Amino acid sequence: MSPEPRVIAVIPARAGSKGIPGKNLRQVAGRSLVARAVTAALAAETVDEVVVGTDGDAIAAEAVAAGARVVRRPADLAGDEASSESALLHALDTVAPRNPDGAARRGPEVLLFLQATSPFIDPADLDRAANRVLEGAADSVLAAAPSHAFLWRLAEDGSAVAVNHDAATRPRRQDRAPEFRETGAFYAVRVAAFREARHRFVGRVELAVVPASTAIDIDEPHDLTLASALAPLLEAEAAPADQPAVASPAAPTPRAGGMPAPRATAPSASARSRTSTPAPRPTDPHPARTSAAENGAP
Repeated sequence: MSPEPRVIAVIPARAGSKGIPGKNLRQVAGRSLVARAVTAALAAETVDEVVVGTDGDAIAAEAVAAGARVVRRPADLAGDEASSESALLHALDTVAPRNPDGAARRGPEVLLFLQATSPFIDPADLDRAANRVLEGAADSVLAAAPSHAFLWRLAEDGSAVAVNHDAATRPRRQDRAPEFRETGAFYAVRVAAFREARHRFVGRVELAVVPASTAIDIDEPHDLTLASALAPLLEAEAAPADQPAVASPAAPTPRAGGMPAPRATAPSASARSRTSTPAPRPTDPHPARTSAAENGAP
């Protein structure tokens, strides 16, 4: 671990939720969503510190038990209208405050923003995204899944209008370049640029392409049902044959400096599938093309 954290993972997790009450504490395969996000961040080799920003006592307790540091969000940053950026900036200002003259102290170089509502975050994907920013190849990286969907929207008169295609032409899937759907699972951004712009898409933006099969965002009750049904299948593939797919969480062993050591976790199916394919070279201007091919896109 670096003497000064170079990569900080922040997981905003407010207590209020209208779609699914207590959403961040809901469980998928026996683990809460916030605990899953903390575990994924701790398992990433590049991450030096994991912070959960919350206004809820139960979420705070769950985050600490999973091995994260907790930053308490004030009420004005925890309402329905509060932006993710405001919560991220508050967490950064708490763990890496500025000097009295307003200048930023030496602090983390890269912010990894994880959303607990994505239960299948692969630590290897976090490392790839963080490294792109650390290496200077990108300033912002977002998780995205390849898509070949024909999209439509409704006009004011109720008629359907083609959005990303010519309705008179129906090319085959293999003849169409993939588009990419932002999953919301995670973002990596250069801290200095983020502080200045106050939004997560700064400078050169790249994609961290993730499998569409795991790109689930828990927003409605049926999303939770789907994730719970998929978890045994996805995690059974990742677990060694002589171990259960999901183990009961144990108390984390503290790292030097008070940070807990990441739990040993089996690589996910997506991570194992990539081990035979070299990662995109840092000089590759379009690493998403390689990732898209690995995930089944033409």
